[in-house]
Amino acid sequence: MSGLATTASEAPPRAYPPRRAVTAWLFFDWAAQPFFTLVTTFVFAPFFAATLASDPTQGQALWGYATGFAGLCIALLSPLVGGIADRTGPRKPWIAVFGTLLVIGSALLWFAKPGSPLAVPLALTGFVIATIGAEFATIFNNAMMTRLVPPERLGWLSGTGWAIGYLGGLISLALTLALLAADPLTGKTLAGLSPIFGLDAAAREGDRASGLLTALWFVIFVTPMFLLTPDAPRTGMRLREAAQGGLTRLKATLAELPRLPSLGRFLLANMIYQDGLVALFAFGGIYAAGVFGWQTIELGIFGILLTVTGTLGAWIGGRLDDRIGGKPVVLGAIACLLFACIGILSLGPAHVGFVIPAAPAVVGDGLFASVPERVYLALGLLIGLVAGPLQASSRSLMARLAPAGRHGEFFGLFALSGKVTSFMGPTLVALATSLFASQQAGLAVLIAFFLIGGALLAGVNVKQRLGE
Repeated sequence: MSGLATTASEAPPRAYPPRRAVTAWLFFDWAAQPFFTLVTTFVFAPFFAATLASDPTQGQALWGYATGFAGLCIALLSPLVGGIADRTGPRKPWIAVFGTLLVIGSALLWFAKPGSPLAVPLALTGFVIATIGAEFATIFNNAMMTRLVPPERLGWLSGTGWAIGYLGGLISLALTLALLAADPLTGKTLAGLSPIFGLDAAAREGDRASGLLTALWFVIFVTPMFLLTPDAPRTGMRLREAAQGGLTRLKATLAELPRLPSLGRFLLANMIYQDGLVALFAFGGIYAAGVFGWQTIELGIFGILLTVTGTLGAWIGGRLDDRIGGKPVVLGAIACLLFACIGILSLGPAHVGFVIPAAPAVVGDGLFASVPERVYLALGLLIGLVAGPLQASSRSLMARLAPAGRHGEFFGLFALSGKVTSFMGPTLVALATSLFASQQAGLAVLIAFFLIGGALLAGVNVKQRLGE
């Protein structure tokens, strides 16, 4: 079969690197996670929808279109760029390039000032640039996995990475709520303090500073990986030659997929259920801000609690992966996500279970005072508990299925499968939200993603590798 030769740069090492190299690699997830926690989910995205956009419904739609555009860019380029990296060797230069985009895009969010005519375009532009940077950097970080631990430890490695990433997101969120983001009415943070550095609560400078913290956090904590984790050696191939060869190999690989039903089915399943998960996280905070009127403090506490369950879930999921396999872990997670989506759709400010009336929240009752808010909180914690295992076990499945010598290429395809329709998920959410003028209608489309993705994964033979 053509294109199956193992490159010297990716030949499985006979001796794996020391623990400090693996620990340094794990800190990539710690370094990158604040972007997803602070910017895309719990602080900046709800701030954008509730404050920068004209109303939460328009904010959800605009954020969906931006997420979709970023996903389309990633989908089109990731397999080709991954193939180029396979042929040139090292991954770290690519992580540095795309990490720089993450830093620049995140820092741009500071300039999205409420009331400025440039606030919305600046916010969306910075978000798109940072998303592209974060996702591509992650592709190349993932492609280093098989050089770090034996195959039987990949579940542990992936799950521990996700758990450490969630912990980093938790700490960054706690710092943001305690020191930066303040209630615009009281001017105080969750800790009862005035924002540090003289940040103006009325101008929502604390919310905007989440982008600056994301950028600084990444620069500091990704450094150990660059210093301590060994990279694949250079092959000596020039970039232009690698690009041409990478495109040829990509075409050959795509042509091979119909003859590899399990691998192709896994990539298709991953494409669909990951799209649903990305959209669910992207709109979770926006949904709560629009339906329940949650502000930064409520959303921040929600994020802290969800991140705690996410850390625990990723840690447990990694160990379950090594014991029972990644496929059962992912299928169980999808079932829980389906239950959570239906439960969320059944909630409103004054009802649960679609038709059961419940007293709405009253000003002065405290945080999460109404029954619908508490149910939403519980369902969010369930989502956090299973999201980490779903993503970590999907990553370890890909590492096990990909042939030696082509992990960059196949993790590019893995990213493609997770992103090729990622523009469709948020875009469909945005279209349904706009068409029906309802945030619930937008979220309802995600049920189909989890149903179809789970059904496809159920038929995957995880023992079938390329060429077998």
